[in-house]
Amino acid sequence: VQLQASGGGLVQAGGSLGLSCAASGRSFSTSAMGWFRQAPGKEREFVAVISGAGSFIYYADSVKGRFTISRDGAKNTVYLQMNSLKPEDTAVYYCAADKVPGSGNNYKYWGQGTQVTVSS
Repeated sequence: VQLQASGGGLVQAGGSLGLSCAASGRSFSTSAMGWFRQAPGKEREFVAVISGAGSFIYYADSVKGRFTISRDGAKNTVYLQMNSLKPEDTAVYYCAADKVPGSGNNYKYWGQGTQVTVSS
């Protein structure tokens, strides 16, 4: 599975931004897809995950109620809609794929990352 993240940018606090992650490979429909982020000087952290069938979704407490993860099997794409953004959401956002959904950093496949900057 190859992953290509896009959609990052600069937004003011309180604003919204949508990220996309396009996947190639026939195993997309059965792969759990996760979003992670890494702020400068910090460890990469879990943001959200969706199972292959979309029946299981889990969010980090820090984004719950503000971010929404979804997937489109026909387009082999997973999305992360981010609302009510805060300066502390500033980070490089990565999408990842693996067979089993989880919140750990041990996903098998990773995208290249897209920068999200939230100004105060």
